[in-house]
Amino acid sequence: MAPTLIQVKVKPGARVSSFAQAADGTWLAQLKAAPIEGKANDELISLVARHFECRKSCVSIKSGASGRLKWVRIDAA
Repeated sequence: MAPTLIQVKVKPGARVSSFAQAADGTWLAQLKAAPIEGKANDELISLVARHFECRKSCVSIKSGASGRLKWVRIDAA
């Protein structure tokens, strides 16, 4: 299976972590972690891996690691 790229809008500092697809095809990730020392990015990778039922090592942030709009790559078999 070819790698999948998804666009994710991230909102750190939420009360509850969630990951859902919006009507326009983009994804919204609400993260409990603050965007300090990559903690929010680590939580995002965990949420995406859990949602797509793959290992965390199969998920990577392709671009936008320091911004709120990110491209995430999923290499799932």
